[in-house]
Amino acid sequence: MKTDSESHLRMTQRRREGHEKKQAAATTEKGLLIVHTGNGKGKSTAAFGMAVRMLGHDQRIGVVQFIKGALHTSERDFLGSHARCDFVTMGDGYTWNTQNRDADIATARKGWQAAVDMIGSGNYKMVILDELNTVLKYKYLPLEEVLGVLGARGEMQHVVVTGRHAPDELIEAADLVTEMRLVKHPYREQGVKAQQGIEF
Repeated sequence: MKTDSESHLRMTQRRREGHEKKQAAATTEKGLLIVHTGNGKGKSTAAFGMAVRMLGHDQRIGVVQFIKGALHTSERDFLGSHARCDFVTMGDGYTWNTQNRDADIATARKGWQAAVDMIGSGNYKMVILDELNTVLKYKYLPLEEVLGVLGARGEMQHVVVTGRHAPDELIEAADLVTEMRLVKHPYREQGVKAQQGIEF
């Protein structure tokens, strides 16, 4: 009769062999188009985690934060104070607060121009476009224009796009897509308000 230790050893050996085989097959590097979408919490948080990694490797990053301009965010305070991070916030708050489509479109256009400048400059290893999916959902920017710029980025440049409702065309163009699924949220189930360090 085989012991648990023997079964565990065989399982871990198979996993190691599989991992080594995949590592040997992965021979290229490229800049990735990364999309974080879905109704669950953590899309921006995951993007800013990658920003911290990039800064830890002494790489330059750019961030354009759409929609959240009227809101205080600690990521803007923290990352924006780093010498190797350029952090631009554009927006007048959530769309249900602004209630002015023309103004929202104009603000989105300013943010997008900052994004285009960052992507086109070649000075950034990673550019994070926080809440761009929301801008695209409301058609504040033409999707074809956005896809054209993202598709023409530098060969080794990473771009991370966050926000709910990522368009199908963006998902198709992306190299890495993660969908955050809402299972439980304290605001919805318990009436717990947004808290420091958790939501902002």
